[in-house]
Amino acid sequence: MHPHLAASPLLPDPPSRTAAPPRTPTLGPPRPPGPAGGDGADITEGMEEAYWSVHDGAAATATVRQILGGLPRTTRRIGLLAWRADPRATLAAVACQLASAAMTAFGLLASVGVLQEVFADGPTPERVRAAGLQVLVVAGLLALRALLEAGVGMAQARVTPKIRTALEKEFLRLTAHVRLEAVEDADWHDEVFRAYDRGLFYARELIGQVVALASAALALAGTIGVLGLLHPALLPLMLLSVLPVGVAAIRSARARYHSFKRWNALQRRVRVFTWLLLDQDAAAEVRSDTVQPALLDEHDRLITRIAEEDTRLRAQAAWLHLTGRGVGGLGTAVTYGALTAMLIAGWLPLAAGASAVLAVQSGQAALTRLVEVAHLVYEHALWVTDLEAVLERCRGLQMRGGTLKAPGRVAAIELDDVSFTYAGKPEPALSGVSMTLKAGETVAFVGSNGGGKTTASKLLAGLHEPQSGTIRWDGVDVRDMDARSLQQQVAFVLQEPVRFPFSALANITASTGSLTEADPDRALAAARASGADQVIARLPEQWNTLLSKRFRGGQDLSGGQWAKMAVARGLYNDAPLLLLDEPTASMDPPSEHAVYEAVLRGRLREDQITVLISHRLASVVECDRIYVFDAGKIVEEGTHGELMAHDGLYAHMFTLQAAAYQACTPPDTDGGPRQVPTT
Repeated sequence: MHPHLAASPLLPDPPSRTAAPPRTPTLGPPRPPGPAGGDGADITEGMEEAYWSVHDGAAATATVRQILGGLPRTTRRIGLLAWRADPRATLAAVACQLASAAMTAFGLLASVGVLQEVFADGPTPERVRAAGLQVLVVAGLLALRALLEAGVGMAQARVTPKIRTALEKEFLRLTAHVRLEAVEDADWHDEVFRAYDRGLFYARELIGQVVALASAALALAGTIGVLGLLHPALLPLMLLSVLPVGVAAIRSARARYHSFKRWNALQRRVRVFTWLLLDQDAAAEVRSDTVQPALLDEHDRLITRIAEEDTRLRAQAAWLHLTGRGVGGLGTAVTYGALTAMLIAGWLPLAAGASAVLAVQSGQAALTRLVEVAHLVYEHALWVTDLEAVLERCRGLQMRGGTLKAPGRVAAIELDDVSFTYAGKPEPALSGVSMTLKAGETVAFVGSNGGGKTTASKLLAGLHEPQSGTIRWDGVDVRDMDARSLQQQVAFVLQEPVRFPFSALANITASTGSLTEADPDRALAAARASGADQVIARLPEQWNTLLSKRFRGGQDLSGGQWAKMAVARGLYNDAPLLLLDEPTASMDPPSEHAVYEAVLRGRLREDQITVLISHRLASVVECDRIYVFDAGKIVEEGTHGELMAHDGLYAHMFTLQAAAYQACTPPDTDGGPRQVPTT
């Protein structure tokens, strides 16, 4: 027996006389199942943290110092984004916001003037008439403030969409061109989707929130300034009145976040059962197994808990609001008592006292708004920080650039002692692989699952770079070439192709990087060679039919039909290297035969190197050369005849598959099986 054959995982190991028999784990009877939707006391612990809920409720656990400390950094970050998007609109928004705050302060001062005019020596008719001018000033300032706030809104309307557009374009440009190993990392995948789903959304939302935060802060500062002008002793009274309101707002916001997290966890649970009830792929099995009652019971139990949590949330919010109002009322009562004492003692004129009441009420409203918006800004800024971190990480994961472009024709591709190990895997996927692929040849990669066939094809396609060894195109190391140009010269057809929601024609031309330009003759030749011509001919609008039910008039294709479209896409590319990774796995035998006929005999480009990866060894018999992979190494190579004569791993696999096609009839009268010969 060939040494490679003895070591192959496809064959059983010889029995050992000294080895102890393997220990088989024992299994006891199961306990009665519990609720599928979870029934723990803390419902937030029953599910894995969803990528989109990582920062939900973060403001509920942050200290006031953390929240306030992060505001300048967030404001600066949003300001820079806005400035890059539209400097003029940003400058206009800032100017209008500052002017609006000034109008608020001046309006408060003008109101103080009105009160002083009316109450200085008693509200006589003459004094009321004399205050008319001050009233007109107040009205004018309020109108001017309204105009300035409208200006802020218009500038914000210009800046906000531009920020989202600029960030989204940069995000997709960077993520679309990161190296494949990054995309295959599950953690990176979650980070990217979290950044796209939440970071881009809140980057837009933060503009309005920062504007509201600035408005509340400036209003509060203006109120403090007015009180300082009236009497310095009013500033401590301002704090006495306003701080209880702020504390109540903070406690209310935190309780709301905590309760929302519990409510959100229940919503995520119930979506699982709702999805199973509505999913098209699960529909047949759900009905055949009559699983509907069990799913509906769990759904009913969970939505009942959602209703209970919703009621608890609303009741708690009402109670906290009442408590906050009560505590704030006590602070206000103390403030007004102190104001009364100051008036009786003659420390403060009556008009100033009335103005102080107005300023304190304005300060309470501004601080409450400041607390609520600060919580939102703190939490939403975390999502934007994630987005910026992902963008920075993607900049370091871009595919290799360069001025040297991959050629449109190649005579030979050489792999010289190439090795590659996936991140987190202890064993190499490829180890010391060497081969030479020549123009016009059709070669096959065969072997066991995990043997290294697909990894070798990804390195040939430029999707991964060898960690040791070299890959050369006509003597030039591919690491000296621009990675994108290399990938443009490789047509890669996978077993599970992407089902693009495009027209039939665009599904084929997409391989050349265009959905709107096509070579009609080349598209037809590729469709005929792959068998996709018959698929397209039966579509309502043929080439122009949209291949997605998400569009009006769109059509769905079967798995085998999509495989033909994918092969046509690869053939249309007309690249010097064509890689076919199990492309016919979902095709019927006649379609599979037609595709291999096109690949082996009817090639559209005579100098093309074609690599066929297949587990169906009958399809590779006529290939010019066959490479047998096992445990990351090439263990055999040659033509079909040479490998069968070698009687190694390939011969064993081929014999096993051939035996499966030998028909076996019921036993003959003598009790033995009667073999029916097959061709």
